[in-house]
Amino acid sequence: MEKQGLSVVTEGSLAVVTLTNPDRRNAQTPALWRALAAVGRDLPGDIRAVLLCAEGASFSAGLDRRMFPGGGGIPGEQDLAGLAGAGDEELDGAIASFQEAFTWWRRPDLITVAAVQGHAVGAGFQLALACDLRVCADDAQFSMRETALGLVPDLAGTKPLTELVGYARALEICVTGRWVGAQEAVAMGLATLAVPREDLDGAARDLVAALLAAPRDAVIETKALLAGAAARTYDEQRAAERAAQARRLRDLAGLGE
Repeated sequence: MEKQGLSVVTEGSLAVVTLTNPDRRNAQTPALWRALAAVGRDLPGDIRAVLLCAEGASFSAGLDRRMFPGGGGIPGEQDLAGLAGAGDEELDGAIASFQEAFTWWRRPDLITVAAVQGHAVGAGFQLALACDLRVCADDAQFSMRETALGLVPDLAGTKPLTELVGYARALEICVTGRWVGAQEAVAMGLATLAVPREDLDGAARDLVAALLAAPRDAVIETKALLAGAAARTYDEQRAAERAAQARRLRDLAGLGE
């Protein structure tokens, strides 16, 4: 993983995942995505929270420019032109494999927090969106640049972005590709809070500690209730609350299965 610009350190029930390629502003490659997908598959069962961090001035500058036509390519990887020449099934499978790096962060048994500083562009923005929560340094700037490059955001970021800020704002952010600063991100619900750069790690860890204070099973049930709320009717949500509470009451009383 170190060769791919990634490190994973476990601290009790917390896993700290760090992007470690600051010289390239933590630009992302298919190899990094494979490594991130492997992290999700291999997390120990006692991990309750994941903190995503990045070394250097930027969280992630997005897709490594070597992947673009004329960028020089990355040894052993297909660039975007090569992907474009693949058949429908192969191309769909390739993009699906890339998305695996971005999808496990919202598993019901985990709470995930991204600590974002500097630029979070394109794939970097989508990686931050993959997490349940985001804490920003006051210099953080988000931008979804794919549409401006003739592409679309395809790394599982469009749904959480729309859920967080609404369709109209998500459309405006994606199509213009403009910068969203830390304070605006907090105001629109994209981030939980913004802090001075030197306080980012401490603020993110304080949030993780608060999230870990509640009993694990109650957190899992609550996360599932909230995650599914948008797809349920009001009555369906009330029924889901009753079922979840029944499970919790019986568990606390020692009557669970």
